[in-house]
Amino acid sequence: MIDLRSDTVTQPTKGMRKAMSEAVVGDDVLGDDPTVIELQEKAAKILGKEAALYVPSGTMSNIVATRTHTSPGDEIVTEAHSHVYRYEGGAFAALSGCSVALVDGKNGLMTSKQVSSSIRKSEGSLSHYPNGSLVCVENTAQGGGGTVYSQETIDEICKVAREKDCKLHMDGARLFNAVVASGTDSARMVRDFDSVSICLSKGLGAPVGSVLVGSKKDLTQAHRWRKMFGGGMRQAGMMAAAGIYALENNIERLSEDHRRAKTFAEAVAEMPEFSINTENVQSNIVFIGVGKGNTERIIGELVKHGVDILSTDDSTIRAVFHLHITDEDLETAIDAFSQVSLS
Repeated sequence: MIDLRSDTVTQPTKGMRKAMSEAVVGDDVLGDDPTVIELQEKAAKILGKEAALYVPSGTMSNIVATRTHTSPGDEIVTEAHSHVYRYEGGAFAALSGCSVALVDGKNGLMTSKQVSSSIRKSEGSLSHYPNGSLVCVENTAQGGGGTVYSQETIDEICKVAREKDCKLHMDGARLFNAVVASGTDSARMVRDFDSVSICLSKGLGAPVGSVLVGSKKDLTQAHRWRKMFGGGMRQAGMMAAAGIYALENNIERLSEDHRRAKTFAEAVAEMPEFSINTENVQSNIVFIGVGKGNTERIIGELVKHGVDILSTDDSTIRAVFHLHITDEDLETAIDAFSQVSLS
């Protein structure tokens, strides 16, 4: 099967497995796993921040960041299709006690004007409003099909958030896809954010784990929340070694995933049965319109032709390209789509 369900389906490569098997480990809860320490220092350096914290998942990374930057009763501003809002089980409410102000971005991308108008402050509202204290930006935006923020827009959002006394968190689960697609230096991209979450198990190909980066002060508090949320790990160096390997070997190659996604999108867009906004295919994700109510049947037909894929709603399916998809797989996937009929 050609698995286009997600870039989380990747398996550790031979080189990554070797790095994992040779990792020197300690007890990370006691702070003495040298490989975890190396991973954290490497991630912080790449993103130009003071400190980093290794956590089991991207969801936990976002949860820990949210809890670090907010107090119960605060409000978070984020895009309406963001992972923080849609795919983290309501953790912002359950674990941080926050409400959320949703921004209806175009293709998953917010504007500074939208962010500014969505920030509410309790002061001056006769206590009617919650205190808007955190703006969360997701880059790439999975809700837009892997769309990428311009640096100008990022800077403008950060500026209005600061003017309104808000902290800033970037959900960078696919941050390096955005870096490669835009050609922007990673540290420059996240310069004005208080914290950034990067996922090691999506496009970078590690089996598990994310890293939260930020200031030493914030990360000291984040470490406490990681403990309280059950995210402390013991001999985690074997997994951290996979993350180090991913950061050293799998960032630049993301351009191959982007190229294949674009080629796939342009080919399938020519087929009358499917609709794709090829301008939105800016990284490794392709959203494919199949008509309302057709997703499950189309997924079943594609499976018969050797392609595994997921739906995002009842009229859209999603193909995600990753390090295991070759040019031969790409051609096979295109051929599979050509054999599917909506009638």
